[in-house]
Amino acid sequence: MKLKTVSVHIVTYNSADDIAECLSAVLSQDYPVKKIVVVDNASTDGSAEKVRAFYHERNKDAALHTAKPAHSVDAATITAATSSGDAINCIPSPTLVLLENELNTGFAPAHNQAIAGTTTDYVLVLNPDLTLAPDYISKLIARMEADSRIGSATGKLLLKADHSLVDSTGLRMNKARRAFDRGAGEPADQWNESGEVLGVSGAAAMYSRRMIEDISVEGEFFDADFFAYKEDVDVAWRAELFGWKAYYDAEALGYHERGWKTSGRSGKAMFIKRISYINRYKMIYKNEPSRTLLLTLLNSLPYEIAAHGYSLLKEPKLLGAWTSFFAQRAALKRKRRYIQEKAKRQAQ
Repeated sequence: MKLKTVSVHIVTYNSADDIAECLSAVLSQDYPVKKIVVVDNASTDGSAEKVRAFYHERNKDAALHTAKPAHSVDAATITAATSSGDAINCIPSPTLVLLENELNTGFAPAHNQAIAGTTTDYVLVLNPDLTLAPDYISKLIARMEADSRIGSATGKLLLKADHSLVDSTGLRMNKARRAFDRGAGEPADQWNESGEVLGVSGAAAMYSRRMIEDISVEGEFFDADFFAYKEDVDVAWRAELFGWKAYYDAEALGYHERGWKTSGRSGKAMFIKRISYINRYKMIYKNEPSRTLLLTLLNSLPYEIAAHGYSLLKEPKLLGAWTSFFAQRAALKRKRRYIQEKAKRQAQ
């Protein structure tokens, strides 16, 4: 039986300290990876150079050539001319494509860029600060092949600094439409049961091409208007509306640095806070069915009062994020119409 193909997509932004370890783990997978796509979002720390140096060291005979810019960006393509001599089980080294953006386009647009450049049956969206166990890919693909309605899957993601603690076992969302990583900060041995989840964290998310094509809106899998943050929750919610399942495999392991999450709110730039804040409302506007909107508003009212009271007193600049919402309202309305109409058809 012919193996399903998989590509690994990594977006780097000042990720020079992590990218080599991340790529090493991808090359050590016990499942053949057809292509690795690294999109560098105008890093200033030499991330792109680290990628080139790593692959040239791994493949001494690799040929470096310049490709035409893809999606209006400068691109360099690194292609392995021969199989890596120390690849596990003689699995050929994947082709590696490095796309260098002149500007930081954001997580969501950069991953859309990578998705558009591949045709594999499966896509693993991977953070550069995450290291995979050697059987991560094979375990997830086996699970997804066993059930054609599973469109996304994740393993047990642990904190790289402390493997006894969970980083994420998937996504959950409360009645106020606030999303969280399941099990974050909890003991890893409490999360040994595999099963269906709302969705998967974009840190190490396996997506089927069939689902990507089915739930994309206006040619975009991740909503490019999100730039970054909550784009994976938006995808999970949309996928659920369209009838797809998400799965958590407790035996597939990954180790995540997650430095930004442990820095505390005071350590985050206002730009990041604004994006994370407003993307929740964009997500609700697009995905909340009309029949449940009033109930969601009632459930979220205590949180909204407390959160906005805090913002007015402590972070009034946060509310400036609404300019982004209203500037994009026409596009959000158009996307909502498409999503809700397709969801209704799916439910019939």
